[in-house]
Amino acid sequence: MIRVNLTKVMFDQQISLTKLAEEVNITQAKLSNLKNGKVKGLRFRTLAKIFQVLDCQPGDILEYISENTEN
Repeated sequence: MIRVNLTKVMFDQQISLTKLAEEVNITQAKLSNLKNGKVKGLRFRTLAKIFQVLDCQPGDILEYISENTEN
């Protein structure tokens, strides 16, 4: 499972969903789905643009959770 920590990074960067969607050139709905972990796939180009705009690394936003890990 992949956990998306976009909300935390956006909060830390003080950027709104509207502004990030505009900067990345995707719809707010698609960005919201990503933020809420509701997407099954995403273009690397889109991810790269998100990392660029937020000045962060993939590990800041994406976290792998092993299915064998008990919570």
